Amino acid sequence: MAAYPDLYLHIAGDHIERGGRRVFPVLNPATGETLGELPLADAADLDRALDAGASGFRLWRESTPQQRAAVLNGASRLLHERADALAHVMTLEQGKTLVEARIEVMMVAGLFAFYAGECQRLYGRALVRPTGQRSTVTHEPVGPVAAFAPWNFPAGNPGRKLGAPIAAGCSVILKAAEETPASALAVLQCLLDAGLPPGVAQAVFGVPDEVSRHLLGSPVIRKLSFTGSTTVGRHLIRLAAEDMKRTTMELGGHGPVLVFDDADVDRTLDTMATSKWRNAGQVCVSPTRFIVHQRLYPRFRAGFVERARALRVGDGLDPQSQMGPMANARRPEAMERLVADATAHGARLDAGGTRIGNRGFFFAPTVLSEVPIEAQVMNDEPFGPIAIINPYADEDAMIAEANRLPYGLAAYLWTEDSRRQKRVAREIEAGMVGVNTSMIGGADAPFGGVKWSGHGSEDGPEGVQACLITKAIHEA
Repeated sequence: MAAYPDLYLHIAGDHIERGGRRVFPVLNPATGETLGELPLADAADLDRALDAGASGFRLWRESTPQQRAAVLNGASRLLHERADALAHVMTLEQGKTLVEARIEVMMVAGLFAFYAGECQRLYGRALVRPTGQRSTVTHEPVGPVAAFAPWNFPAGNPGRKLGAPIAAGCSVILKAAEETPASALAVLQCLLDAGLPPGVAQAVFGVPDEVSRHLLGSPVIRKLSFTGSTTVGRHLIRLAAEDMKRTTMELGGHGPVLVFDDADVDRTLDTMATSKWRNAGQVCVSPTRFIVHQRLYPRFRAGFVERARALRVGDGLDPQSQMGPMANARRPEAMERLVADATAHGARLDAGGTRIGNRGFFFAPTVLSEVPIEAQVMNDEPFGPIAIINPYADEDAMIAEANRLPYGLAAYLWTEDSRRQKRVAREIEAGMVGVNTSMIGGADAPFGGVKWSGHGSEDGPEGVQACLITKAIHEA
């Protein structure tokens, strides 16, 4: 496999390397060693990116659906060809297993292919009017987009941020995470190699607050797309509101899993335990609060603990590893604080709860049970390999706990009762609900939340529509 690549900013078609700029050390989370140094943008770099984004938008908005589709389809093919190399880079800088990394690359390839088809389906409509009058409704690209992507899906999140604006005819300035820059740059390179004009997409990195204030303070930017924490999301919305910029916000969650007394316990455990430990729990839709009917509770807890203890944790490059390290040094520290707080409140620590080894950022798969509602982990998203399992007496109590928090991203329910499936899915306050499944995403399905988990959707037709404005034209 190739070594870790050189890092750069991509602005107006140029690769901008370190020069005299500040740098950010990119670490391998499995070892803690430095992989490379990422140049950070200064104000002049950001101004140049804005200028390129403005001119890129004027060019790309005039592109035909066929031109946009050709770029997206071409990038999809290149992602397939480069999947192994990109997965290797992703595991180096983020830590997830190679299997998970390769699946992520395929997800981006599928999304680009879907968006290529959506380029042909940006329909308007003609309204019924008296003879001699004509009224039409059209959809036009909103303008240059500032897109901010986190580190947990180093290819998937940048793919979402780039694909939808490009399909809609917008330009985009991408600020991916400084912890995982090479994956984002590789995705962008696929688009460029497929024929995307250089000024249509830029990639900048820098001190997050500096970059966000500079980009969102410019009238060039007409839309903000952000994936990340609710706290940061609220800050960015305030910045965007100053200029009335459109926003798509995919924020934090605290995924409830309702396990009813008629659930298939083994199937539920096999599915949801695997989903819990995916990407070391660093997933916005990760199942976290297991809300279990008291009749199944002892068996369910025992089965979950057994699976947690059996999980093989190690370097994501090792094919034997089932869970890699956490992405950075901050995450194990956060897990330790949450576990200590929960046990201090009287929770049971059934598995894990500690770091693994003294090299890298590994944390053991952790199961907490009988966790009081006052514990921090019951109210704040852990974003790590912590599962909470508590018993509940009946359906009403289970739904009340699922809806208790202000988050509403993803929720899951397990029951064999078809009427209950429909009833509970309707009652749950979430943007996405999985019924007897952990699979809640797809290129053709909207991805987004409600309440403090944000607004708007990515993926599906909704992802492209979020990058369009609606215009009514009336002629007499």
